[in-house]
Amino acid sequence: MIGIGFVGAGMIGQLAHIANFVDLPGCEVRALAELRPELGREAAERYNIERLYPSHSVLLADPDIDAVVVVTRRPATGPIVRDAFKAGKHVLSEKPMASTHALAQSLVDAATSANRTYTIGFMKRHDAGVQYAKNLLDEFRQSGELGRIILMRAYCFGGEFVLGNTGFAMTEEIRPQGLELWPEAPDWIPPSSVTDYAWFLNVFAHDINLLRFFGGRTPRVTAVDLEMAEVGFHELQEGIEIVFEKGSVTVRLPPPLLRNTPARVEVCYAGDRKHMARPAIPWSWAFRRQAEAFLNDIMGSREPIASGKDSLEDMSLIERIWKIHLGQ
Repeated sequence: MIGIGFVGAGMIGQLAHIANFVDLPGCEVRALAELRPELGREAAERYNIERLYPSHSVLLADPDIDAVVVVTRRPATGPIVRDAFKAGKHVLSEKPMASTHALAQSLVDAATSANRTYTIGFMKRHDAGVQYAKNLLDEFRQSGELGRIILMRAYCFGGEFVLGNTGFAMTEEIRPQGLELWPEAPDWIPPSSVTDYAWFLNVFAHDINLLRFFGGRTPRVTAVDLEMAEVGFHELQEGIEIVFEKGSVTVRLPPPLLRNTPARVEVCYAGDRKHMARPAIPWSWAFRRQAEAFLNDIMGSREPIASGKDSLEDMSLIERIWKIHLGQ
């Protein structure tokens, strides 16, 4: 039985992570660390978590904790993950793992030194529809049935996120100070662009990661035209389009907190087989599949499909994009 500890009990921490792990066989959620005392008590009570700790350092000293899930504000994530590896724990942390490639590399090095599993919360790689499309693309590339890939495009224009979910604890407590925080951007990002960079990293890292996942490699960036927007659509507008010489594959991603709804996949065949196919994807939820994979990776000593080592390529690509964007 894998003993799980949680660091952070915000909305995403509760709805997307704690709610899944408390219901999974093969693990036991044994402890929660939350800096806000009232929120910690309410969340621990709601999810029947026996041990409540005032800080991550106290939780990491608990010998009954084998792995931790870190869902906290982004500048605090890296130092907490680093401390977890020093304590010998496996880690699943929300993305991005850090704001710079150098800091991200330090976390991967710490995981390697500790010989522990390090998973980054790119749960969309675990989406059943995304995995179906990935297998389909690999088959098309191998068979040549649709010809060469001539375009891969990712887009994300926001949309309703909370989806009316109310099953979580929340208080009006102010987050206490005192945590070690890492910078929100590399030192070469101008102060006027730090907020945009941090937003891009937090939101569009998913799409960068999926482009690499579908493409099977890190693309070479030669030009950049950033189109960033947060718009008030009721429905999330996010997806991946892959255009071949003789057809296309389109993946439309669901809102992250929409349970049991995988990505929709559409396949367009041109030429003699001209038709549109919409394969039926089994009902499932990417966040739950991610939690299951984390446990299986630990038990099987497997490399996660969204590992820290793999995500270093996201950081390299994102930094390259921004350097070109800034004319550096």
